[in-house]
Amino acid sequence: MKEEIMKNRYESAKAIYAEYGVDTDAAIARLKNIPLTVHCWQGDDVLGFENNGPLTGGIMTTGNYPGKARNPEELMADMDKAFSLTPGAKKINVHANYAIFEDGEQVDRDKLEPKHFKKWVDFAKERGMGIDFNPTFFSHPMVGPDGLTLSSPDPKIRKFWVDHGKACIRISEYFAKETGMPCVMNIWTGDGLKDVPADRMGPRMRYKQSFEEILSEPYDKNLVKPCAESKFFGIGVESYTCGSGEFTLNIAAMNDGCIPLLDNGHYHPEEMVSDKIPALLCFYPEIALHITRGVHWDSDHVLLFDDEPREIAKEIVRNDATERVYMALDFFDASINRVVAWIVGIRSWQKCMLNAMLMPHAELKELQDTAQFSKLMMLQEEVKTLPFGDIWVEYCKQCGVPTDKSWYEEIEKYEKDVLSKRN
Repeated sequence: MKEEIMKNRYESAKAIYAEYGVDTDAAIARLKNIPLTVHCWQGDDVLGFENNGPLTGGIMTTGNYPGKARNPEELMADMDKAFSLTPGAKKINVHANYAIFEDGEQVDRDKLEPKHFKKWVDFAKERGMGIDFNPTFFSHPMVGPDGLTLSSPDPKIRKFWVDHGKACIRISEYFAKETGMPCVMNIWTGDGLKDVPADRMGPRMRYKQSFEEILSEPYDKNLVKPCAESKFFGIGVESYTCGSGEFTLNIAAMNDGCIPLLDNGHYHPEEMVSDKIPALLCFYPEIALHITRGVHWDSDHVLLFDDEPREIAKEIVRNDATERVYMALDFFDASINRVVAWIVGIRSWQKCMLNAMLMPHAELKELQDTAQFSKLMMLQEEVKTLPFGDIWVEYCKQCGVPTDKSWYEEIEKYEKDVLSKRN
């Protein structure tokens, strides 16, 4: 009975959208094949598998909800559970500190090799997914006493991190060759200073040189997509960050094959990444996103179906840039069930993208170009109350995942049977 009701509701909603020139079947079919990269570090609070030490270098996870993944097997099982309850195509995102060592082997980050990530490749290939990658420039003894890595005045520290970056390029190419999908490799550091700097340019010149040394490692530009990610400020680097927005944009512009990466938690709260996307698409063939929810600062809250994520999705869709923008989630919350965080975040972004695909973009652009601003305002408001939810239900149904809140019951059972048994 319920299934018949929902089928009728979809047909009704489909007809309503058709009046606005929107083909809901085409939107659903298109969204199914647009990959979203899902980050592994939500499942264990960014700790990785190297050691049991705390996070350092401007990274902090708050909360202590029970059930955190303690090893690769638990982390991958939790990701599988999240994937099973969320629609759409996916890739996985791995940080270098999630290397998996076997037979007692342990190497430092500058000596990492593809073999240390074979289990991630096996995991991805079994699920038909690609892998994106991140060098890990934090939580390590070789972060200098001043908190600097690629910008450190100590050449030994810089060399260690440059070698780490080069190793990650080799690993990224391995991921791409094994999975048959390009690997987006994102370079971000927390380099910066807590108080007013005496020299702003010097650290940035060292950062620039280190970054370019990393990119000197030979790689296939069709397989590896190095990114430069900016940072506004962070814990312990409130006054100055080396990798500012202007710096990273120019790094990407001056180095062939390098892509700017925008994290919408890494800007002033009044800056809108949605506005930056079309600006960058005028100049860059490709850009990358880390999609999060910053509350007052880069607090990496779980993504919700909020205004700014919806606007980000609109800019990607209305500019026909779904193949030019690499979309990845990046948040970590230890105050709630970590698998729930993944599921809410993934489903929220899928809603944002579906909502964007159900907009009459051509008509809206025509109204703007012909200065019909009164009608433009009216139409933009009218489409907000179209029966989007019925299209969402059909999309989830076609993807074989729960169409409503019933997915939470499965997570409650998973928490009782699996997560609660972890110490």
